[in-house]
Amino acid sequence: MASKAKGKQEDNLEVVEHALSSTEHFIEKNQKNITIALIVIVAVVGIFLGYKRFIVSPKEKDAKNEIFAAEQYFEKDSFNLALNGDGNNLGFLDVIDKYKSTKPGKLARYYAGISYLKLGKFQEAIDELKKFTLKDKLVKPMAIGAIGDAYVELGNNKEGISYYTKAARENSNSFTTPIFLMKAAELLEEGKEYGKAISLYEEIQKEYPESAEGRKIEKYIARAQAGLKN
Repeated sequence: MASKAKGKQEDNLEVVEHALSSTEHFIEKNQKNITIALIVIVAVVGIFLGYKRFIVSPKEKDAKNEIFAAEQYFEKDSFNLALNGDGNNLGFLDVIDKYKSTKPGKLARYYAGISYLKLGKFQEAIDELKKFTLKDKLVKPMAIGAIGDAYVELGNNKEGISYYTKAARENSNSFTTPIFLMKAAELLEEGKEYGKAISLYEEIQKEYPESAEGRKIEKYIARAQAGLKN
């Protein structure tokens, strides 16, 4: 029994030695290529880190500083100045052009879309908001919902419902989801699609009873149910 175990160990050692020998032979044979590959990897990593440190980070900082004045105008409802700047400070459109790859540049796209919406330029709002790519858990649903608002203002309730529903599903939470479910449901009810409206109202009632929409949802359900019976 001991002899079999010893023989097995010797076989295992032989396999390991053969593997090591093959590896050594491969390294010796391809030493030049391996060295070049390592140099390339180190160079790529170095370039990437240098790019982030000396180009991306300063650009992010500059963009953050440049967008500040436009944000202040936006908060004061001065949407034209927020969009186009005041001659001394950049507007959101300038920030987009100059810093589109940065986080503030992407956020400027959202602000620009909302500014157009507030100014009654609904197609421009849609165009800007559809280009918004920042994956923020709250801002992204708000941007999608704002596209719905713009479509409704243009008289396209079908697209409005589509975008409200999409906004509600983008990131389920107790703030944005019930808002956009409610907007979609009210449009469905307006279009006499009472069954679909009731389904969304009941979702708010079940999933978000503590939201502002959830606390008053029963009267909407009753209204839609009455419409369904008529």
